[in-house]
Amino acid sequence: MEPLYPAIKPYATHTIEVDDPHVLHVEECGNPDGVAVLFVHGGPGAGCEPYHRCFFDPEKYRIILFDQRGAGRSTPHAELQGNTTQALVADMETIREALGVKRWVLFGGSWGSTLSLVYAETHADRVLGMILRGIFLCRPKEIAWFYQKGASRIFPDYWQAFLKPIPPAERDDMVAAYYRRLTGDDELARMAAAKAWSMWEARTATLHQHKQLVEHFSDPYTALSLARIEAHYFSNNAFLQEDQILRDADRLANIPAIIVQGRYDMICPMESAWELQQAWPTAELSIISGAGHAASEPGIVDALIKATRKMLKRIE
Repeated sequence: MEPLYPAIKPYATHTIEVDDPHVLHVEECGNPDGVAVLFVHGGPGAGCEPYHRCFFDPEKYRIILFDQRGAGRSTPHAELQGNTTQALVADMETIREALGVKRWVLFGGSWGSTLSLVYAETHADRVLGMILRGIFLCRPKEIAWFYQKGASRIFPDYWQAFLKPIPPAERDDMVAAYYRRLTGDDELARMAAAKAWSMWEARTATLHQHKQLVEHFSDPYTALSLARIEAHYFSNNAFLQEDQILRDADRLANIPAIIVQGRYDMICPMESAWELQQAWPTAELSIISGAGHAASEPGIVDALIKATRKMLKRIE
C-alpha cells in the first residue's frame, strides 16, 4: 500500500475576493514550477485539511488548494448568499487566472468530483487531466439514496440519530426539514441539526469506523458549514439541469482521467461511477475492494497516490 507523501506547508497563501461578500482562501505547496494540480474538496462546505496536500509528489506538482465559498478559511463562514455551482466554477477560473496557470490537473472527490466535472465540461481546454474519487453526479436519486431511503437500510442505527432532530410529520423530506432548521433563527436547533447531519455523513463514510474523520466532522465549525451548504445545494438540485453531467460527458473525451471508486461506498454508490465511465469510455475506472467513500481509507489512498504518479506520465 502506498502511503501519503510527508506533511508539507504552503509556500504561498492568498486571499482572493470574488462576488461580495465572499473571500476565498487559496494556498500553494510543492514545486512552483511543477505541473499545476487543483485540489477540489468535497461537501460542498467541508473545506480543505492539511493531509489533502499530501496526495502529490511535492517535487513534481504545483499543488493548489482552495476553500470553496463559505467553507474552511474562506469567509463569510457557512454563507449561502451567491453560493451556487456556477459561482464555484467561476471562482476556479478566477483562481487559475490570478495564479497565472494556463492548464491544470483537477483532483476532486465526492462533491469535489461533481464540481470538477462541471468545470471540465465548461472549460475543457483548461484541463490537463482529472483524478476523481467517489463519483457524485448530484442527481435527485443519489440525494434521496443517502438522505431519504437507501443508506438508511444499511445503517439503521446511525439513521435513528439522523432522524432525531426532525419530527415524524416532516420526515417525508429530510433535506427540506433540515434546511429549515439550518437556516432558521434558533441557534440551538441550528447547531443540533448541523451536528446530526455531519455525523450521519462521517459515520457512513468508511468501511471501518475512522475516529479522526468523525472528530473532524463533529467539530461545530466544520459541521455548520458542511450541513448548511450541503442542504442548500441539495435543496436546489445542486443548481444543475437534469442529468447534466452525463448529458455533457462528450465534452470530456480528450481529457485523460482516472476514477477511483470504493466498492462499498455508501454515500456515493458505485452505480454513478459506472454510469460516468460508460458515458466517458476513455476514463480509467479503478474499483477498490475493501473500501468505502473516504479519501483517507488505505485502499483509496494507495489508488490515489498511484493515480497522481500515473497522471504525470499521461500528460508528458
